Amino acid sequence: GLEALPGRPFEYVFLGLKPEEWKPEDSALVSLSMFLQLNPWEGHRKMAVSALEAALPKELFDFLVSRGTELDAPMLGQAFETPPLPGPDVFRLKRIQAGSEERKPEPREGVGSNAWAVAASKSSDGRAILACDMHLGLMLPNTWFRVILNWKDENGSPRMVAGVSLPGVPGVVVGTNAHVAWGFTNSYGDWVDLVAFDPVGIASYHSPEGLREFDSFEETIRIRGEEPVLGRYQSTIWGPVVGEDLHGRPVALRWVAERPGGLNFKLLDMASARTLDEALSIARGCGIPPQNCVVADSEGRIGWTIAGRIPRRVGCGSTWPPRISTDQCRWEGWVDPEDYPLILDPPSGIIWTANNRVVDGPWLELLGDGGYNLGARAGQIRNALLSQSEMNEKDMLKIQLDDRAIFLSWWRDLLFETLKAAPPTPGREELKDVVEHWSGHAAIDDPGYRMVRAFRIYTRELLLDPLVKEACSGTDFPCGWQYLGQREGPVRELLRKMPAWLLDPAFESRQKLLEAAADRVIGEFSREGSHLRDHPWGERNRLRMSHPLAPMVPRILRGFFEMPRAPLPGDTEMPRVQGPTFGASERLVVSPGHESDALLEMPGGQGGSPRSPYFRAGHMDWVEGRPSPLLGHEIRYRLQLLPQGDGRLTP
Repeated sequence: GLEALPGRPFEYVFLGLKPEEWKPEDSALVSLSMFLQLNPWEGHRKMAVSALEAALPKELFDFLVSRGTELDAPMLGQAFETPPLPGPDVFRLKRIQAGSEERKPEPREGVGSNAWAVAASKSSDGRAILACDMHLGLMLPNTWFRVILNWKDENGSPRMVAGVSLPGVPGVVVGTNAHVAWGFTNSYGDWVDLVAFDPVGIASYHSPEGLREFDSFEETIRIRGEEPVLGRYQSTIWGPVVGEDLHGRPVALRWVAERPGGLNFKLLDMASARTLDEALSIARGCGIPPQNCVVADSEGRIGWTIAGRIPRRVGCGSTWPPRISTDQCRWEGWVDPEDYPLILDPPSGIIWTANNRVVDGPWLELLGDGGYNLGARAGQIRNALLSQSEMNEKDMLKIQLDDRAIFLSWWRDLLFETLKAAPPTPGREELKDVVEHWSGHAAIDDPGYRMVRAFRIYTRELLLDPLVKEACSGTDFPCGWQYLGQREGPVRELLRKMPAWLLDPAFESRQKLLEAAADRVIGEFSREGSHLRDHPWGERNRLRMSHPLAPMVPRILRGFFEMPRAPLPGDTEMPRVQGPTFGASERLVVSPGHESDALLEMPGGQGGSPRSPYFRAGHMDWVEGRPSPLLGHEIRYRLQLLPQGDGRLTP
């Protein structure tokens, strides 16, 4: 392939590099890069929870580190209740702890992917239909590459698989083979253990088997134009040493990605799966970042399981809360596929996942909690599916594009009631008018949505900062409420009951705290004399999607390396997840066996070079949510691979 190129790809010209021949291990590295995106290894959440647990009274810790909320939307089990408020004998805020006016970075909201399926009983013509939109960082070229593969099997029968591939990895990641269709969302199970242990000097440490020596190794990092950097590292029976705990003990990392068998290419077998049961069996043997796998088949059946390896924990379990483990915690291989959680043909006729908690009981204990997203988005999808009885592909696309702000309706009502009860000022009157007439959508022309969203953020800071400020002060350890994915439950419970002992003494009452949050919103959007109505959601939620080299090219040429900076509807806690640099990396809707009706939209185009006419082709379908066919495009160029005498395939 390199020899056939008329020249180097522009990235290599720009960087002054020569492409190297592709090696099999490069495909493994591409796959491992997805672990870094989907199953981060840093363990900051476990470190932060450990810090809070060590510093807070137990009742306050249990209240803040909630396992779930009233917004949970699992397929099996019920919503979790927010733990009870701690009493005044447990914790009482003092004036010295009052929150400062120092602005903190806005905490990152939980975001991820959607995948659902409806069985034959829920579709308009007795077919099972799958929908999948995976949410990732947006860049050029896109993460995925549209592909349709046609070949003949060993019996000479024609075969087909269509969907999206991950460049550098053979096969289709998400798609259909006319018998089954499959899609993924990040599972957010617990795939990382941090193990604290006792060292003995600088060369040894205590293990359950007795005294052992560290395995030491070095890595040289070459930097063009500079001297190489030499890194020295230590590893243990649990994994590499990645830091220290609160007590200064070394902490080792155990991670699915770095364990033997955590990565394999069995996902390729999905191309030949014929039935729902066969596809789900393949998924349970895959070595990929552990994902929720949703499958529909041509017989009208649907199912769910986990695709990826699940560690068999001994001596630690998937306990709650997530914390740094002791040195007794060990992994003994992988859970057997037949012991994986599995949902087949549910009576409701629907399956839904949106990075939320999916199951309860022993299956939740097996999977653990790696930071499940709030259940609001999943619940909105579930309710939309239950409300319809005869759906088709376009109905599924409408749910993918659903930007209704159902989650923020609670906050909109709270803000409106706060403003009605507050002493009037010109700014408050304008904010009340804007909020009263909001659209109820994350719409690009709606300032009301933006104001309500900001009010929630400011209120949350005023409530939670004082509760953890003293516990997190003076430590460089990860610490703070921002690491708690289910914080919405404690926040709403505080606002409903607002006991005086948990209210920042800087405020006389709950009403005064809420007025302060509303005034922050007014101040934020009234700078330099502007009006609140002049700041719609689309002003902030404007696409910033570019090639990684774009910041390095002259400004006059930068537009060639970017997509148009269009304002976009959508946000985090709704099906249409959308931010300036994050969103649906694809939208697929397909009924296996009916691929001619299937839809596929992707940001960016297929071309990898800004000079290609396909660099932007199809992008506006994604921006505007226009139905775009999976198969029905005009064929202008065709690449055919022909076998040679030595067994190689040559274009």
